[in-house]
Amino acid sequence: MSMLKGLVKAFHALCFCWVGIGVAAAQANSIVGFDVAQQGGAVVVRITTKEPMKSVPPNFAIASPARIAFDFAGTVNALGRTSQEIGQGELRSMNVVQGADRTRLVLNLGRSVAHETKLEGSTLLVTLLPAAATAGAPAGQVAHFAEGRADSKHTVRDIDFRRGRAGEGRVIVDLADSSTGIDIRQQGQNLIVEFIKTSLPDNLRRRLDVVDFATPVQVINTFQQGENVRMVIEPRGQWEHNAYQSDTQFVIEVKPLSQETGQAARRGVFTGEKLSLNFQNVEVRAVLNVIADFTDFNIVTSDTVAGSITLRLKDVPWDQALDIILQARGLDMRKTGNVIWIAPRDELATREKLALEAGQQIKDLEPTRTEAFQMNYQKAADVQKLLSDPTQRMLSKRGSAVVDSRTNTLFVQDTPTRLEEVRKLIARIDVAVRQVMIEARIVEANDGFSRNLGVRLGWHDHRVLATGEASRIPLTQSGRFLVGGNTSGIGLHTGQTPDTGGGYFPDSYNVILPAAGLNGFNVGQFAFTLFSNSMTRFLNVELSALEADGKGKIISSPRVLTADQVEALIEQGTEIPYQQATSSGATSVAFRKANLALKVKPQITPDGNVIMTLDVNKDQPGAVTAQGVQINTKHVKTEVLVENGGTVVIGGIYEESERSDVTQVPFLGDLPYVGFLFRNRQTATAKTELLVFITPRIVNERLTVR
Repeated sequence: MSMLKGLVKAFHALCFCWVGIGVAAAQANSIVGFDVAQQGGAVVVRITTKEPMKSVPPNFAIASPARIAFDFAGTVNALGRTSQEIGQGELRSMNVVQGADRTRLVLNLGRSVAHETKLEGSTLLVTLLPAAATAGAPAGQVAHFAEGRADSKHTVRDIDFRRGRAGEGRVIVDLADSSTGIDIRQQGQNLIVEFIKTSLPDNLRRRLDVVDFATPVQVINTFQQGENVRMVIEPRGQWEHNAYQSDTQFVIEVKPLSQETGQAARRGVFTGEKLSLNFQNVEVRAVLNVIADFTDFNIVTSDTVAGSITLRLKDVPWDQALDIILQARGLDMRKTGNVIWIAPRDELATREKLALEAGQQIKDLEPTRTEAFQMNYQKAADVQKLLSDPTQRMLSKRGSAVVDSRTNTLFVQDTPTRLEEVRKLIARIDVAVRQVMIEARIVEANDGFSRNLGVRLGWHDHRVLATGEASRIPLTQSGRFLVGGNTSGIGLHTGQTPDTGGGYFPDSYNVILPAAGLNGFNVGQFAFTLFSNSMTRFLNVELSALEADGKGKIISSPRVLTADQVEALIEQGTEIPYQQATSSGATSVAFRKANLALKVKPQITPDGNVIMTLDVNKDQPGAVTAQGVQINTKHVKTEVLVENGGTVVIGGIYEESERSDVTQVPFLGDLPYVGFLFRNRQTATAKTELLVFITPRIVNERLTVR
């Protein structure tokens, strides 16, 4: 039973439901014969009319269920039957339905096959090609459009190519008339379009390279092939095509396909069931009735919809076919449930404008009432400013809002429609504000190394102040003896050396390049004296050296809790006084901050991340100058997006300095082996690194109380 209902529904989707009385007498022609014969693998259907037909009747095909329908205008059914079982090849049966001004003949097929039509006087020959003829091409990729008058000659006026929004290639052919016969088939990877009995101007016989358009179409080659014009379209990759005609403009769309694209996605925004239409100079109302029967939608057409259209579509979604018809005739539609209202665009726009104006007048005449809104988290005054903002006023012209600050209540007087909108707005904005804990870590690390090497070198010549030469061992001023003998020796030598004759010779250093102290400590010294065997000439040497190696790390971690989109500041430090001039010429004491500060304004995103506007600085008092105390500044200001609980480095400064100073006696300091006795060398290396880390944490909105 359900199968029978489905067949009846499919049949009615192809037929116009015309009702008329005494129509047969008013018709100028009639169908008098219907014969079926099988020639080889093809099935030939002969449809005979009483009077010769001027052209092939408009026809269209449906893939599921497989049907081919012919509309005989001004014709009645004179066969004496409305249906016939056939069962030859793919042709299963035939149905005939008579309407007010035409008769529709439907061929019911076992599966979709290509067909060809030919007109011979009063006989229409319909050839159903065998399935093997289209086996190499996917379903929907072979189409044959019936040709027009057999004795007419057609012309191609222009060929254009454009790229669609979805990356499809559109081949647009401008024909001289709308009755040109067109045959489309796929041959291998190429798409062949044959314009029957058509001429091609010399300037259009060319090969178009359209690779730069980035569509599946690579080359379009158009040339004359006997009495016909053949167009060979060479696409690449996976693709599908749609072909349709509106009046004299014939369009072929070649769309790209990917492996992941499903059948619904391949149809783009159009998801209706596919159908094929072939009409020549048919009223728009009749075409809309065909779509209504096919879709089971109720279509209401305005009285101003008129005119005829020539349309040829092959395996196009019905909603796309309807859109093409509306665009071609300047129409538009409004859909409510399963009812579609179709009218000219201007007419629909005018009706909608009048409806809106009437609705606005009703709103202006509505009675007003007052409603109180108790604010929980928002301030009533802030909500009042939002509702009464003149640039984006949310209340009507007669509406007003009053605030009771004592109870934080907002009283709104307006129409019921506007009060409902205000109620929804307040329910959305009067919510608890989320809070964020922001923690900053400022890490300062330094690594320093210094090394100083120096020398003091002196030469002494012992001369006796009294008569005679000293042959005694000298005694130093500190009471220590010099160690020595007849040969050279090493010993300590400081202070003044007395002579037996009562005279002194002073200690003198001719090279004075000692090492400097580091970190408040004196250098280490090692001194020795070289003297001759007569102990009258001395060479004093004093070596000094000192190294310093230091590492340090300072971590500062300010943290602050604030509400969403509310700026917060936390700081700690010292205020340094300084003198400044006043307008009267006197001086006054002002203060400058040298502190650790964190200023932040967080914004919680809908996906749970935090956007922060940050201003972090760490200032410290520096050296004291004549003008005042210096301030060492470390400052970073930025805006950053961080996930909840994540840590990010918002800034860093790395400094590395190396210094080596050499002070020496010219020429002597460059001598090999002994040059170090005439040099002072100072080496210093310092590394400093500053890093600023930020970690935001969104505080839970609900706290569990135990």
